[in-house]
Amino acid sequence: MTGIFDTRIEYLKGVGPQKAELLNKELNIFTYGDLLQHYPFRYEDRTKFFKIRDLNEELENVQVMARIKSVELIGTGGKKRLVALVFDETGEMEMTWFKGIQWVVKKLPIGAVFIFFGKPALYGRKWSMAHPEMEPITAANEKRNTFQPVYSTTEKLRAKFLDSKGISRILEVLVPLVFPQIPETLSPEILHQYQLIGKQEAIRQIHFPTSPELLHRARKRLKFEEFFYLQLRLLMLKLTRTEKFRGQSLGSTDLLTDFYKNHIPFELTNAQKRVIREIYGDMKSGKQMNRLIQGDVGSGKTMVAFISMLIAISSGAQACLMAPTEILANQHYEGLKGYAEMMGLKIALLTGSTKKSARKVIHEELLSGDLKILIGTHALLEDVVQFQNLGLAIVDEQHRFGVAQRAKLWAKNEEFIPHVLVMTATPIPRTLAMTLYGDLDVSVIDELPAGRKPIQTVHRYDKDRLKVFGFINEEVKKGRQVYIVYPLIEESEKMDLKNLMDGYESIARAFPQYHLSIVNGNMKAEDKDYEMQRFVKGETQIMVATTVIEVGVNVPNASVMIIENAERFGLSQLHQLRGRVGRGADQSYCILMSKYELSKDSRIRLETMVRTNDGFEIADVDLRLRGPGDLMGTQQSGITDLMIADLSKDAALLTLARDAAQQLLANDPELGQPENAAILRQVRQQKKTAMNWSRIS
Repeated sequence: MTGIFDTRIEYLKGVGPQKAELLNKELNIFTYGDLLQHYPFRYEDRTKFFKIRDLNEELENVQVMARIKSVELIGTGGKKRLVALVFDETGEMEMTWFKGIQWVVKKLPIGAVFIFFGKPALYGRKWSMAHPEMEPITAANEKRNTFQPVYSTTEKLRAKFLDSKGISRILEVLVPLVFPQIPETLSPEILHQYQLIGKQEAIRQIHFPTSPELLHRARKRLKFEEFFYLQLRLLMLKLTRTEKFRGQSLGSTDLLTDFYKNHIPFELTNAQKRVIREIYGDMKSGKQMNRLIQGDVGSGKTMVAFISMLIAISSGAQACLMAPTEILANQHYEGLKGYAEMMGLKIALLTGSTKKSARKVIHEELLSGDLKILIGTHALLEDVVQFQNLGLAIVDEQHRFGVAQRAKLWAKNEEFIPHVLVMTATPIPRTLAMTLYGDLDVSVIDELPAGRKPIQTVHRYDKDRLKVFGFINEEVKKGRQVYIVYPLIEESEKMDLKNLMDGYESIARAFPQYHLSIVNGNMKAEDKDYEMQRFVKGETQIMVATTVIEVGVNVPNASVMIIENAERFGLSQLHQLRGRVGRGADQSYCILMSKYELSKDSRIRLETMVRTNDGFEIADVDLRLRGPGDLMGTQQSGITDLMIADLSKDAALLTLARDAAQQLLANDPELGQPENAAILRQVRQQKKTAMNWSRIS
């Protein structure tokens, strides 16, 4: 929206410089366009009226139609209040104001009939309503809007009479003023195909609905449009990438065939086979691959990564795998080293701890092409690390890396941008994946390898602690190892949490016969690594830790995960922690410890964990509980910029909008056809203002 929509809000009648400054600071409303898109977050049905005798304290906000009997100022100084005694045919009640008295008193002529709206409260034997909304009965009221919009506002705005009603009043000035100039932003074909009302009518109905049906249609139209342009931009970026960035055609399967025939240690799941076929199709296509692999903990992503490396190496290229921590990089290196050596391929590990002499050899062998696979941490991004021909770059746990860091990997091959494979063990709900990774191709490994036993999860309260200790003892006697995770490192005065150090001491007292490790985020990296390694080698039986172990260490012998104050963790974090066990052949257990009093959301989280091991189901529940904003961290915070659509509630509409965007680009990739002129205009306008969604991989 341009032109009149860029007019600064202070020039709107009823606003002025002071209110405009507050709207800027409090709600980020600077222009007419911003105010027009400050949509109501709910609506109140104002068709129902209550008689005074029918009021009760359990009612929320109610409407009363009453005549003013008397108006009186009571008290002095700071305790002064304005009280209007009002009545209807069933009784009397008081309307009370403590602020804005001088303004209100002028609006209350004796004998006038008003509609009052607010929360009723009983004082002594008399009903009262504090600071009610009020509206005089006039001839115009017969046409009054029965669905009252409710707008988000703040205390500072309320003090300047910009409560929800005040915002509605300035919109009553704005909407008729700009209405003729609201442009249509979708094509006639899309409006017809998806049965959407026009943009002008949608804006009018969203602010001043005339019926529930039209309000529903307005909301659908505006949500669809938001999703449509979000998806359209992502799909256009993807088109640009596939056209602009050539990829090496890596289609040889010689090494792959040899590995399948002679070396593969277990049968691949159907899901792994499907994802490998998708990757192979990308890598031989001549276009640069940019693919996200989503797989739950233990679903076999690393094997898929190794097979993808074999395709690259077989075709004359090199491969690298970048992990967020040294522990995880070491784990990948140890896991892949055996396979690489079986195949006669040279593999190396490069981290911050790699000695200078070893680095020199790695750098030389990378340039000569002798070194085929390099595993490492951020150390891979250093300028001195140069490949002869990097064909495939794999990034593990993508949410731990910044976009700029990953871009450095693309610069490691001057002739072709390497194929990129991003692996995440954090299952992402489909709606979120479509939005965050709309310009990536997404593969899902939704099957666990044969022989993996599902982890048994139980919820126990503090009163069950002795039984839990008894269970720990039994498992350690069988030769197993145990994780005990705490949410905090130091005592917090605000939260009644089990403290890590207290926990460590109580575990040490309870199990004097066993060796303990302790790991937390405040420890130096080498101390943390030393404690981790003791546990990995089986020198300690119990590891007491904070969530620092959420990503990384693989100890097949660890069969019990105990999470203290489980109610304090998010669902995805609980699921990640649980994934630290269940990596061996033994039956594994996750015990969620909590206090007895739980909030509704906490109870849902814990019940979900006990009910299912399916990371995607868990992620869906998490999205419904938390919303998208904090599910994926600050890097993707733009998804919360949606003004009316909601990823957790409007999944079906998101799918429709993406289908519409895909169909549009398939028929008119340049948006050059006359019927798509409005869409092209909107895309160009958005490019000037919208955030850069590109290259989220």
